[in-house]
Amino acid sequence: MKITQDILTKQALELLKKLISTPSFSGEEDKTGDAIEAFLQGFGVETKRQHNNIYAFNKHFDERKPTLLLNSHHDTVKPNNAYTKDPFNPHIEDGKLFGLGSNDAGGCLVSLLATFVHFYEKESLSHNIIMAATGEEENAGDKSIRALLPILPHIDVAIVGEPTLMDLAIAEKGLVVFDAVVEGTPSHAAHPNDNNCIYNTIETLQWFKDYSFEKVSDALGEVKLTVTQINAGKQHNVVPAQVNLVVDVRVNDCYSNEEIAATLQKEAPCKVTPRSLRLNSSCIDPEHDLVKSGLALGRKTYGSPTLSDQAALSCQSVKLGPGDSTRSHSANEFIFVNEIEEGIDIYIKTLTGFLQ
Repeated sequence: MKITQDILTKQALELLKKLISTPSFSGEEDKTGDAIEAFLQGFGVETKRQHNNIYAFNKHFDERKPTLLLNSHHDTVKPNNAYTKDPFNPHIEDGKLFGLGSNDAGGCLVSLLATFVHFYEKESLSHNIIMAATGEEENAGDKSIRALLPILPHIDVAIVGEPTLMDLAIAEKGLVVFDAVVEGTPSHAAHPNDNNCIYNTIETLQWFKDYSFEKVSDALGEVKLTVTQINAGKQHNVVPAQVNLVVDVRVNDCYSNEEIAATLQKEAPCKVTPRSLRLNSSCIDPEHDLVKSGLALGRKTYGSPTLSDQAALSCQSVKLGPGDSTRSHSANEFIFVNEIEEGIDIYIKTLTGFLQ
């Protein structure tokens, strides 16, 4: 039987319903991994598995060719308390498929899986294709794509499936979270103290509010620095020794995370310590043939402020997928059925233009 796009779309929707009905919180994706393996194997695809990362190579993989990675994740966050619908009951209302993970990133994942199957047996492609359905994206875990990448062949370019309304996110901001400490002299509240760390924090907060990094990205704009948490003191009559701040820094593609950390550690008026430097910004050349193929279909490009597994990749990559990022992690999450239909069609047409 010929595998038509209509068949792939129908089967992708059925797989998405199965994924929604199967809890797959980060680190607990074994059952959704089983379902993804069964989907691919049902189309004659030979699959491989590492932890809950399911991956496959196109049938005519040729080590002499460059390689394209198709990646999306099958783990979800836990449903928030505002849900009024059963998050594990996939059902369609007014063209919307409701359920946890439907938009982030189930719709993207099943659309990429269908696209991979479409190209699986094709010969004379310009690139090899690796499909990777990975776990632990939501918590950037050790058994996520970060564990898989070292055992994969060299990757030259990647599509990361996240909801972008099928426009091309050609750059994505990185993230560095800093713990900052403002120090002072601890004392009894009844005694004079001209080195109260809480008062010292006023000037420090103003410094963070006013500080800006010089380089501005065409796609991502400025580096965004935000103090998001403040904590100090344990009782009313004790001036504490320090105030603890948390500073969230969204990094554009003009800087490495290491540069951001070195700059703040040198210039900030208090001690700052980065929690991690691994969530880097990412981008793809706007003139890359993959981008041009999407533009030829009337798609737009933009810079994305939200993180994805792109942060783990060292190759050029684009974030692209059906659904809307603003629905992610929301109550009563949904994706339109026609977004998945359109997503599969645009993925296939974009790769047809790129791979041939």
